[in-house]
Amino acid sequence: MIASLEITIDSLAAGGDGVGRTAEGRVVFVPFTAPGDRVRVRVEADRGRWLRATVEALLEPSPLRTDPLCEVFGACGGCAWQHLTYAAQLEAKRAILREALGRIGGLAVAEPIPFVASPTPYGTRSRARLLVAGGRVGWRRRRSHAVCPTRRCPILVPALDRALAELAAHPPRTEGEVELAAGEGGAVRVTPLPARDGAAPSLAIQVGTDRIEVSPGGFAQAHADLLTPLAQAVHEAAGTGELALELFAGAGTLTLGLARRFARLVALEGDARAARDLATNLRSAGLSHVEVLAGPVEQALEDAALAGLRPEVVVLDPPRSGLPPGVADTLVRRSPRRLVYLSCDPATLARDLGRFADAGWRLASLRGFDLFPQTPHVEALAVMERGDLAGGPGA
Repeated sequence: MIASLEITIDSLAAGGDGVGRTAEGRVVFVPFTAPGDRVRVRVEADRGRWLRATVEALLEPSPLRTDPLCEVFGACGGCAWQHLTYAAQLEAKRAILREALGRIGGLAVAEPIPFVASPTPYGTRSRARLLVAGGRVGWRRRRSHAVCPTRRCPILVPALDRALAELAAHPPRTEGEVELAAGEGGAVRVTPLPARDGAAPSLAIQVGTDRIEVSPGGFAQAHADLLTPLAQAVHEAAGTGELALELFAGAGTLTLGLARRFARLVALEGDARAARDLATNLRSAGLSHVEVLAGPVEQALEDAALAGLRPEVVVLDPPRSGLPPGVADTLVRRSPRRLVYLSCDPATLARDLGRFADAGWRLASLRGFDLFPQTPHVEALAVMERGDLAGGPGA
């Protein structure tokens, strides 16, 4: 194995590592580097066509570098890009998204990809899951399940940063995950997970003019400042009509706005607690024409009650793993005119969109949202339309 070598970092990989090449052309992945860095690295793993290495010395720093704000950056697994300027992060995310759709999905993407930046690169995260172990509180260590103790975290909104400091000073006696969540009016909830029903109150978040209650452990987008613009973009992409189908509806951050655009809306959610939150939020908003079905999406779609459902538009916000097996084929058979796909993983987004492209669908639009500054995570909103239709979203 090559012990040490000097390389120049050319780009950033989807996982966040810098990417360079040896003189022989082998790819080298190096964490905590920036495009333009000249580094001496030590090879830690040889995988044949590619190597994984760590920095021994920064020989020539890239102009895209900046100073991290976090004292445990590099040891903590929460962030990977605090050493990069924010402009460099955004450009890398555009490239990661474009590369995934082209390589995995076979989809040509118009350049540049529109990207909604975070209003600020720090202090944005309004929900987080921390680890409590051995009387210490923090995120998990990089490439480890062990806790990386910390008392402050600059990516959290100020109210949660203060809650973290208090939790670190007085950790709970039980060990495991703890959810920190911030809601409207400065409310903060600290909940050991898994949360029992009724063990902690729901927390309200604001999405446009709607108030959404979310139970402990329930999913909601973590960037409070971009949640409303994101929901508005989804609603505009969906358009209006008679019948829409929403998959992975959660507590309703997208559902309530969609319900006002369609005469009938069917919303599927696999988590029973989230489905109850969704039903509660719809009642509170006075929206009685939405059908909420709880259960795994792949099973609910095949339910006899939905066998004849032919929605005009399908809106989906799946987990990082993307669509379960068979769901894309089922949706193609239902033949909606438009698919509005909100994704938190470019690779599974590309895989799923490629299946629709193979069935004759076309990519009508693509847009990025930076919900997770200081990390390589990419949120994207893609709109697919049937190949026999003309016009973009809103047509």
